[in-house]
Amino acid sequence: MSDTTPRPAHTRVRPRHARRLHHRIIIPAVASVLLAVMGFYGTYVTASAALIQANANTQDISSLLGDTGSSDYISAPVASGSAAANPVDSNAGQAINILVIGSDVRSGENAALGGYVAGARGDTTIIVHISADRQRVELVSIPRDARVQISTCESFDGKVQKGWLAKFNVAFANGYDFNNDPSEAAACVMRTVTDLTGVEFNGNYIVADFAGFKDMVNALGGVPMCIPYDMVSKKADLNLKAGAQILYGDDALALARARYGLGDGTDLGRIQRQQELIGAILKKALSVNAFTNIDVLTQFVKAATQSFTMSENFGSVSYDFGLLYSLRNIDLANVTMVTTPWAYAGDGSGDVVITSEAKKYWTALINDQPIADIANSTSTTASPDPSASASAATDEALMYLPIPPEGSYVVERQTEDQILAACTTG
Repeated sequence: MSDTTPRPAHTRVRPRHARRLHHRIIIPAVASVLLAVMGFYGTYVTASAALIQANANTQDISSLLGDTGSSDYISAPVASGSAAANPVDSNAGQAINILVIGSDVRSGENAALGGYVAGARGDTTIIVHISADRQRVELVSIPRDARVQISTCESFDGKVQKGWLAKFNVAFANGYDFNNDPSEAAACVMRTVTDLTGVEFNGNYIVADFAGFKDMVNALGGVPMCIPYDMVSKKADLNLKAGAQILYGDDALALARARYGLGDGTDLGRIQRQQELIGAILKKALSVNAFTNIDVLTQFVKAATQSFTMSENFGSVSYDFGLLYSLRNIDLANVTMVTTPWAYAGDGSGDVVITSEAKKYWTALINDQPIADIANSTSTTASPDPSASASAATDEALMYLPIPPEGSYVVERQTEDQILAACTTG
């Protein structure tokens, strides 16, 4: 019988409190959060303004949002020369919500990386909340396998797709299938999320893809990771040995994409690995002063902007720098990541449902209240869905292979924390 015990947002196979940024963060938010925590530098404007303006793919989707909110941000003028000493936050005193989506679009360069697949899916979706006082950033992920009511979507040319009860990632596919347009996909996801949560985004969104993630990792010269087990996944083209190593673009992307065989066999295990990977990316960026090193900065910004489709405000250099500058003094301890509270559907599919606990999160976001205390107050132990794990095991997916006793990293009967500590201390 499948386990139907509710899982709070931050629990996995072992108990886990709400995670702070210095531990983990989710992939699609990496560029925006990395920039935010680094603050504003004159060299950033000098090297990056032209790249952002030339490469950014922007689209206003307010006309597609119906009654779920419109794009009413204050559009700051585009910087045209040297930066002002103190960039202005166009939304000072107002909380900001941004919908960040990591897309699985398998065409063009992405087809070479992930293998061609028709259509597109939303691989990872995060609500990024920036508090009105600019002292907190909160990231709430929504599992792609969560069963939700998909909202009815519209395209720019007047097409309509009726919604139905389905996995959450269907929302992105429905919007994308109109015209292969990531902005129309983002509008469909935004309508679904707002109808589900009550959280308004005012048209703020970022869609990131495979190719850009790979290039951003390479721009940093790779990222150090502790791999607790040998990892092999034919589908994700992943083959990593246990131990401390540096992951470059291809391997980092494979680790982020690998899905099955960990824990419950759903995308929740993948979310965990993505969080750990992005935490490593953040640490590497901080260690190499990525946003004061002109060469690293140029390559990173180029990779990010070329792979993003985003709302028009984020295509404005002065808007971006004003927002980032307002976050220059944020304490990393006040950047929190949680996952929407969930429980297994209980029908052997491995799908999950969003529990009533999620209402506390939505209320906190709407009222600009901290989420960390809510998440920490509901910590319990999660256990895997047996039927989902069995299904994953037959799918030639991610397999964890025991390390021989004579190896440097003995993992038998050790917790993940012990493994990671061993990797850190050698």
